[in-house]
Amino acid sequence: MKKKNIKRLKKLKAYILLSTKPGTSLEVVKRIKEKVKETIIADAIFGRYDAIIVLEAPALEEINQVVYKIIEKDPNVIRTETSIVLSPM
Repeated sequence: MKKKNIKRLKKLKAYILLSTKPGTSLEVVKRIKEKVKETIIADAIFGRYDAIIVLEAPALEEINQVVYKIIEKDPNVIRTETSIVLSPM
């Protein structure tokens, strides 16, 4: 069990906030959950943004690939804002 926790600490974590076309946040979240293996959490939300995605990957390049080649290519995603965790607690 300790090895799993240590392995997890080595991964980068990113929070991606999404703005989607009206009425599409649930389907966008569903597609992301199906397509992106790095997804830890994906939820449609109320507020300034329409969805929040939490990713974990071993390298920043992998997070970039997911954001730019999958999430932002979704026709219902208008805008993304990504925050990378500085240091896991």
